[in-house]
Amino acid sequence: MEFLNQAISEHQIYEWEILLDDWIFLAMSAFLLFELVRLAVDKALTWDVMGDTVTNFVTLFAFIGIAFVLLGAFYVGTYYFIYEYYRLMTIPITPWSVALCVVLADLAYYWEHRFTHRVGVAWATHTVHHSSPYFNISVAYRFGPLDGFFPVFFHVPLVLAGFNPILVLFSEAVVQLYQTALHTEVIGKLPRPVEAVMNTPSHHRVHHGSNPRYLDKNYGGIFIVWDRLFGTFEEEKEPVKYGITNPLGTVNPFVVFFHGYARLARQVASGRSARARLGYLLRGPEWASEPDPAK
Repeated sequence: MEFLNQAISEHQIYEWEILLDDWIFLAMSAFLLFELVRLAVDKALTWDVMGDTVTNFVTLFAFIGIAFVLLGAFYVGTYYFIYEYYRLMTIPITPWSVALCVVLADLAYYWEHRFTHRVGVAWATHTVHHSSPYFNISVAYRFGPLDGFFPVFFHVPLVLAGFNPILVLFSEAVVQLYQTALHTEVIGKLPRPVEAVMNTPSHHRVHHGSNPRYLDKNYGGIFIVWDRLFGTFEEEKEPVKYGITNPLGTVNPFVVFFHGYARLARQVASGRSARARLGYLLRGPEWASEPDPAK
């Protein structure tokens, strides 16, 4: 029990995050190679699959450029400013607080993820991740241009509560890295106790489905209990049709990366009333299929 109360330095947390990033990326790259070889053996590896895979990594590099060059200072600066001047208490970094912060970061991620599906201006970036009609590890690296912007608002409460910003950033990374391995069809359903508590490839396949019964389900990061608790859980029962309801039909990385905001701009421009234009920005993607009351 004494170990659980041992102090952990910010430097150690930072080193853990770097190691996790590197090792998970290497492991997932190897797993992706296995997936592609498996498809080749089954004679299901097509040029479209390969093009989609390459596009996924192009969006990753574009996202990294935007996240680090344009959003990095905003993200980290916001956390440290709030921690320095507005935190309610100081929570020391120990194994206990690391575990607690990861769980709370996962809860924050659930609501962030749900927000990006239900608010047009956020869906315009998150739709990039969902636009692939395929499902393999590379889809985990398919990012939109502002995917690094919205999370800060949902994780700020952890900093305000007194968790060190480095620990919050580490916890966010753990939640994201866990999900990388969920993007696969190779792994079927896991034992029932695991499926009951943890997010699994089966649960995440549902999340990526455009089947009517699968839309806006299974938002969880590490734990699926949030979806069970808040009424957004759906079990994988029918074959999943991957992608978005209006398929892109292209693997052009430029089109894929910017299609959400290009579509949103067209929708807002087409609105004949302030209510309609605001609806496109603040309501869910189904708003686009509803008639403009001013038309």
